[in-house]
Amino acid sequence: MASQLTIPATVPGRFGPYGGRYVPETLMVPLLELERAYEIAKSDAAFQAKFQDLLKNFAGRPTPLQFAARLTAHLGGPKIYLKREDLLHTGAHKINNAIGQGLLAVQMKKPRVVAETGAGQHGVATATVAAHLGLECVVYMGTEDMARQALNVSRMKMLGAEVIAVNSGSRTLKDAINEAMRDWVTNVRTTHYLLGSVLGAHPYPTMVRYFHSCIGREARAQILAAEKRLPTHLFACVGGGSNAIGLFHEFLEDESVKMVGIEAGGRGNSLGEHAARLAAAQGYAGARPGVLQGTYTYVLQNADGQIAATHSISAGLDYPAIGPEHAWLADEHRAEYAAISDGAALAAAKLLARTEGIIPALESAHAIAGLIDRAPQMTKDDLVILNLSGRGDKDMDTYSRLL
Repeated sequence: MASQLTIPATVPGRFGPYGGRYVPETLMVPLLELERAYEIAKSDAAFQAKFQDLLKNFAGRPTPLQFAARLTAHLGGPKIYLKREDLLHTGAHKINNAIGQGLLAVQMKKPRVVAETGAGQHGVATATVAAHLGLECVVYMGTEDMARQALNVSRMKMLGAEVIAVNSGSRTLKDAINEAMRDWVTNVRTTHYLLGSVLGAHPYPTMVRYFHSCIGREARAQILAAEKRLPTHLFACVGGGSNAIGLFHEFLEDESVKMVGIEAGGRGNSLGEHAARLAAAQGYAGARPGVLQGTYTYVLQNADGQIAATHSISAGLDYPAIGPEHAWLADEHRAEYAAISDGAALAAAKLLARTEGIIPALESAHAIAGLIDRAPQMTKDDLVILNLSGRGDKDMDTYSRLL
């Protein structure tokens, strides 16, 4: 069968068999309302003008595409460019989507937003946008993540958000999403759920990709200006997968461009030791298609279909499912996914800090480690864009303790 990558989906919100809308009846109305608002906003000149203005003058777009000269020399293989999403206001790519959905909340006359957060960057971005737009903001965060991301908890509170600790399950991102969804079900009339990745029920995976697609559009124009050719490889870390889809989407139809998503290999291959959903070729156990939190995708689960515990040194990659579009890109062999261990990510962060003077977020450090892994098989003719999705301030406690 021919690849369907360039054929419009016949069912909105489906990526091949993945995606969809698996939610309780109470959420169908707000999801349909959100889908309508999003579809209108895409062609609404006033919405687009406000969105672009905030991306430029509030968030700080466009972000630079920086040639990493010393990292390139150190690795001795491909020519490496870094897409500097870490330079955005709040310190990560998350602000792009938070601005877009914040404006939709205003458009839908919803005075309150709820969000989930793992690494805290989406929570900070949501709290920031809510303060700027005058919205009430509640952020759900697992107590495990609150402990390792205390700085971001303080930032959210400083911005006026209420941060609610989630002490159930693994006390991480999955559990925070559960609580945010419960809140949304209870308060649908006044509340918009500002979901932070390309996860969840339609229209979230498509909509969040749309708000992050500026990453790839900018990177494409910037690399053509700098090198007069397209990259041979794109690298990005993948938790839910929003920063990766933001970069990949603009290059999907360029078959010469290889796309590599790097997942959390954690501390071992067995179930509960990692958060690698698509790295089965490397021996990582447990992922198969299933439904989690509104969408059909690859999910880490045991033999009985119970959602598996996950582990990653990085709070933002510590999640048992992956965005449905990534599941499809993996099945279609359009993108490749590999896992990187906690230790390799730490070493990569140290290398980037020492060669380029940039301390990356632990999430982004996984992408750097993935590139380091593959560099020996690459040549000097190869041209890489690596999405540096966030900066490492939030992870300094972990870095100082383990390095």
